[in-house]
Amino acid sequence: MDPTDALALLMSPEGRLDPYPTYERLRAHGPVVQAGPVFYVVTGYAEADAILRDARFGVMDDALRDQFMPGWRESPAVVSISRSMLRTNPPDHSRMRRLAAGAFTPRRIAAMRDVVRAQADELVDAMLAADGPVDFMAAFAYPLPVGVICALLGVPAADRPLFRRWATDLTGVLEPEITADELAVADRGAAELRSYFTELVAARRRAPADDLTTALVQAHDGGDRLSGDELLANLIVLLVAGFETTTNLLGNGLVALLDHPDAAAALRERPDLAPAYVDELLRYDSPVQLTSRMSTAPSRYGDVDLPPESWVIVLLGAANRDPRRYPDPARFDPWRAQIAPLSFGAGPHYCLGAALARLEAQVAFPLLLRRLPELALAGRPERRVRLTLRGHATLPVRVGREAAPVTVPGTPPGAAGPTP
Repeated sequence: MDPTDALALLMSPEGRLDPYPTYERLRAHGPVVQAGPVFYVVTGYAEADAILRDARFGVMDDALRDQFMPGWRESPAVVSISRSMLRTNPPDHSRMRRLAAGAFTPRRIAAMRDVVRAQADELVDAMLAADGPVDFMAAFAYPLPVGVICALLGVPAADRPLFRRWATDLTGVLEPEITADELAVADRGAAELRSYFTELVAARRRAPADDLTTALVQAHDGGDRLSGDELLANLIVLLVAGFETTTNLLGNGLVALLDHPDAAAALRERPDLAPAYVDELLRYDSPVQLTSRMSTAPSRYGDVDLPPESWVIVLLGAANRDPRRYPDPARFDPWRAQIAPLSFGAGPHYCLGAALARLEAQVAFPLLLRRLPELALAGRPERRVRLTLRGHATLPVRVGREAAPVTVPGTPPGAAGPTP
């Protein structure tokens, strides 16, 4: 299969539901493949990592959007994404990222472990109280990360259920190909989110709080460090990126663990193994499958010359399964040495919330396996027909009985033992 046909298959519903066989068809042509006059696809790990760190590559700027996406300024979804740190280059990107970075320092992330554990325990309690099978995505994978990011942003708990549909609609604009109808849906989600954050910003101006929204509002009001569009765009992206990736990581990861019961049993007994498990889950079935870059100067990767203004699709999911980097890459193996998935990107646009997403998964999986030892699939999971953000629409599970409380020798009867 030639690269053009393989790429067309990848963009089809069949290819989006299971992209990994198509990645291998593309990889057969080399780690970097030309698929059009100025269009290239990257499947190699070393090449993907290097391009994401290479200053000669950036995200698409306004001039190139005008060339490749005529009329984009009329789309609330495209404007919301393009005015955020997700789709801007230095120095604007550096300025925006610096303003938001204070909420994601290692110290602040570590301090959130108990909050994440408490929320996860509450969600498991609710799953246990349900009558019959539950949808893991709706019952756990969505509410856990959305609760965490909303707490950072200062979004009231009562408003959190609103965001799942809005975010699902908006993130359609991240797909490499989108129809006019899909763009209209994305625009609707963007408009709803923009309206919500316009009101929240106004509220924080009237009554500042100790949250990230207030910090960004004050940065905007203190000068020209954030424009009005940048303020709203970054609040939207911080919210959406703050839970979409983690929601997919939790869903994809649970399926992988249930498919590998011996590995799940080891994690149940050894919660200290969670960091390696989470990194392998990120590598094995990445919640973010691709990103794109535009070249500003000539370069050469994988024996392919890339001229200026080349459009490069970096297939993160393919790079994470590059056999030159990971032996037997289709095998789930949390005992691999030096697992370093590219699921959160690399270089200047490395995901700001990567440490928080890892923390949530490192807490969630051992807790789920310990409290719910009989957890099992209760039907066929339904994948979202998406390529960029790979996850499940529904994931039915049987919860089973809760594990007996763990006690420590020498503690009074009924006293709770240690938890992971």
